[in-house]
Amino acid sequence: MQKKILFFFILSLLFSIIIQAQSSIKSDLVIFTSEKKAPRVRTNDKGQLIVNVSARDIRRFKSAGIVHYSDFGAKGDGKTDDIDAIVATHAFANKYGLPVKADEGATYYLSGKDRTAIIQTSTDFGTAAFIIDDTDVINRNSNIFIVNSTLKPFIPQGIISLKKNQERINIPLPGPCLITVTDSNIKRYIRFGPNQNRGSSQTDIFIADKDGKVDMNAPIIWDFDHITDINAIPIDEDTLTISGGRFTTIANRAESKYTYYSRGIAVRRSNVIIKNLEHRITGEGDHGAPYGGFINIHDCAYVTLMNTVLTGHRIYQTIGSAGVTVSMGSYDISVNRALSISFINCSQTNDIKDNRYWGILGSNYSKNLLYDRCTFSRFDAHMGVANATIRNSTLGHQGINAIGCGVLTIENSTIYGRNLINLRSDYGSTWQGEFIIRNCVFVPAGGKPVIASIIGGSNSGQHDFGYVCYMPEKITIENLYIDDSNHPVNYEGPAIFANFNPKMTDESYKEKYPYVVTKEVLLRNVTTASGMKLRVSDNMYMFRNVKVIIE
Repeated sequence: MQKKILFFFILSLLFSIIIQAQSSIKSDLVIFTSEKKAPRVRTNDKGQLIVNVSARDIRRFKSAGIVHYSDFGAKGDGKTDDIDAIVATHAFANKYGLPVKADEGATYYLSGKDRTAIIQTSTDFGTAAFIIDDTDVINRNSNIFIVNSTLKPFIPQGIISLKKNQERINIPLPGPCLITVTDSNIKRYIRFGPNQNRGSSQTDIFIADKDGKVDMNAPIIWDFDHITDINAIPIDEDTLTISGGRFTTIANRAESKYTYYSRGIAVRRSNVIIKNLEHRITGEGDHGAPYGGFINIHDCAYVTLMNTVLTGHRIYQTIGSAGVTVSMGSYDISVNRALSISFINCSQTNDIKDNRYWGILGSNYSKNLLYDRCTFSRFDAHMGVANATIRNSTLGHQGINAIGCGVLTIENSTIYGRNLINLRSDYGSTWQGEFIIRNCVFVPAGGKPVIASIIGGSNSGQHDFGYVCYMPEKITIENLYIDDSNHPVNYEGPAIFANFNPKMTDESYKEKYPYVVTKEVLLRNVTTASGMKLRVSDNMYMFRNVKVIIE
């Protein structure tokens, strides 16, 4: 009996917290009126949208079971600013649970006004075109669309610590939730190099069901002796679908510095499918600020992007934190604090081997990422990924860049990067887990004359990254063809490992922060265009204890 009382007390506390969180959520600044007039959208002196819809029109829209942008005054002529009409349409659709459909053949011009459409119902952009004008933007952080849940996040009570691979949390939940947790007392990912920094607070994400059971397909990867911030984000059971649309961004002309623009579709809801969408970029000149992702996925799970065409952004330079010139990362896809994110049959408009354009994806704090049948300039995990799979895909000039843990699987794919896998040196070239490479073709540096190595990276052992740095404990390479036909003079054949630390040539070299080297490499049917055999490394001392098994 006492257990039941405690259970219902905790539940009531949770739901009270949910209600408090709901009241603090920023509204979408839309006010509805119901005068006996045709639907009309205007702005009041506070910048709020006043949307008038008569009772008769409400009945008409509900009877039709769908609303169009033209129902709320969108012109779709490619010249008139339609952002207010689009925001109003989605606000009305959200209020009455109706899907939205763009008008066939319309071209919607969207200015730099500080206005965002909230999507909470399935949306079909169809054949419509959208012109996003970023040449004069009031708020560069104002997305055009945000895909939101009607379920509100809350602060779960009673969790004071967590352990790596913990299987259950000690509280019930109203349903499956994505849990985000932070300990600001501990710094991880203390970056090294031109963009050096002092690290980021220890962060993790995981899913727990209503009984508090953790999904061990995406386990907790850090110990949290102290928790300074924790949130539970309920996961929608139904799937929201966004389809179609031909989007064109007229690029910003801002100063080339790290003032990222977020002017696309932000996904903040779990269980979302985005399909048959196209995004292109025009107007890029000799300078501009970078982009944080036209598709920006954050704090959610189970999002799939499929049959979609995106575009790489031109690379611009600025001065990094170390006072030297750096190339700024600029993304058309961004994934942060997200789980089980899939990209299926996706591609980009520009040449994946053209190094004038930055790699298309950037990700942080994510787990279970998938590329399947994708043709992209790169895969990238900045501040860690737990488990990733690349299959049936082709990756261009920036190849595969990753740090993290778990299993990284690459199969049935062609890679044009300098290395088949580059372990990012700015974060310690660390991967605590395993690599599996099967049935792949590796064309080093896209066919340029380089000394080929399958696994690239560097770690001097002198920098504290905020964690012990590992190379994958086991690497399995099966049915790999290395096209090293265009190799440099004095080439001795491809290597499994690049020279991760040229200064470590004998036992006299001392690592302040020891780098844990791979234990075992299993090779099955590795062939080369040059006919030369696969070597271990130019640095045989560093990799002297690696066991290489050839089957």
